[in-house]
Amino acid sequence: MITITLAPWSATLIFVIACLAGYKYRRVWKAEGPTWQLWISGLIAASCLLVLGFVPLSTGS
Repeated sequence: MITITLAPWSATLIFVIACLAGYKYRRVWKAEGPTWQLWISGLIAASCLLVLGFVPLSTGS
């Protein structure tokens, strides 16, 4: 069976992407910007956080 795990550096990178996308979402929402930008940044942030929540981290060995 194939097990998928995240390395700590890749989990950190995904977390940073989720934070930046969430910041972009909030900035566009406050400025009442285009709806398509809300959807794109929201989906990116949500998918990154779902990956971090459900894919286990590797032990580093």
